[in-house]
Amino acid sequence: MTEKFETALIHAGRAGTKTYGYVNPKLTRGSTVLYPDMATKLTLGKRYLEPVELYGICGTDTHFALEAAIAGIEGGSHCQVVGSGLAAITMPLLAYLSAGDHLLVPDSVYGPTRTFCGTVLRRFGIETSYYNPMLNEAGLAALIRNNTKVLFTESPGSHTFEVQDIPALARAAHARGVKVFMDNTWGIHHFQPFVHGVDVSIQALTKYVGGHSDIILGAVTVNSDPDWAWLRKGSLELGQYASPDDCWLALRGLRTLSVRLRAQEQAALTMAHWFAEQSEVARVLHPALPSCPGHEVFKRDFTGGCGLFGVVFQPQFSAAAVVAMIDSLKLFGIGASWGGYESLVLPTTGTISRSAGTGVFEGEIARFQIGLENIDDLIADMTQGLAVLRAA
Repeated sequence: MTEKFETALIHAGRAGTKTYGYVNPKLTRGSTVLYPDMATKLTLGKRYLEPVELYGICGTDTHFALEAAIAGIEGGSHCQVVGSGLAAITMPLLAYLSAGDHLLVPDSVYGPTRTFCGTVLRRFGIETSYYNPMLNEAGLAALIRNNTKVLFTESPGSHTFEVQDIPALARAAHARGVKVFMDNTWGIHHFQPFVHGVDVSIQALTKYVGGHSDIILGAVTVNSDPDWAWLRKGSLELGQYASPDDCWLALRGLRTLSVRLRAQEQAALTMAHWFAEQSEVARVLHPALPSCPGHEVFKRDFTGGCGLFGVVFQPQFSAAAVVAMIDSLKLFGIGASWGGYESLVLPTTGTISRSAGTGVFEGEIARFQIGLENIDDLIADMTQGLAVLRAA
C-alpha cells in the first residue's frame, strides 16, 4: 500500500504500530560509542554510509529517524541532516566543488548563499556566475562552460519569488554533465525535486518542518548511491553535525506538518488575493497568482504552496512609509525566518542584491509570512497598516 503524505508523516521514523514501546522515537544523545571488541569496531567503521551508530558526529538513531523521514518527503534515497539551513547549502557545495570549478547561481538566490559564493568559494578558487532565474533551456545552456560543475537553483526565488523552469534547466545541465542543486525549502511536499531533474535537494528544516520557531536545522537529500557517497563523505570531513535534540523536535514537528502547511497555504492565498485588490499595492509576488514571474510553471510543477509571499507597493510609497506601516502592525512580528506558527513581515527592497539585471520592480517590497492566526484578524491589522502607509 502506498501511503498518502499525511499518513507517511505520522509513521515516518517510527518503529511501527505493532511493536511494544512508546509512540515517539527516543531521543539519543552521545559522543562515544562502545564496541565489544576491536573486530566489531573495524567492521562497523567501514559502514559509515549506512545508518549505524559509530561516533556522535556520524549520527544517532534520532538523526537516522529524521533523515529517513525527510528522504521520504523529498522522494529521495538518502538524507544528511546538518546544523542549519545555511549549512545545508554550503556543505554540499564545498563537498562537491574544487578549485578551478565554475558554479551557476540564480540572481534571485538567498542572500547568505550569495555571500558564501562571493567570499568562501572565491577564496577557494571557485568562480560563481549569476543568471536570470527566468532563463529557458537554451539560455542556460549558453552559460555552461567546460568547467561548470554545479547549477544551483532556488524556486521560488528569495524575496522576489520567481518560479524557475527546473525540468528545462536540468535538461540543459545534465546534457553537459552538470549537477543540479536546489533549495527546495519553499516547496516542501508540493514540489518533488527528483521527479523534475534535481540531483541534490536542500531543506531548511528550521522552517515548516520544525514549525515552532525554536530550532535551527537543515537537510540535504539525494537520490542515488554515488551522490550519497560524496555527500556523506563530505559531511563527515567537514565536521557537520546536528543536535539530536533539534532532530527530535523536528520529528515532532513533522507529525503536524500537513495540517499546518495546508492551513497556512490557504490563509496566505486569502491574504494574497486581498492584497491584490488594494489600491496601495502594485503587484503581489505569490506564485499562485498570475502577477508572479513563473506562474504558469508553478501551476505545472507544484501541487500547492506555503505561507510566504511578497508584496510590491505602488511607487509613490517610500521605504520610510513602508517601515511606518510595518511598525504599526500588531499581529505581524518583525523578524527573519519563516515557517513557524506566527505571522511575520520584513521590508526586503534594501536586502535584494542583483548582478544579472533582474529584480527590478515598481516600488518597495515587503515579505509576508502568514501564520496560524485568524485570517480576519490579520486582514483587519493590515487594513489599519495600509492607512498608516497612506498617511506616512
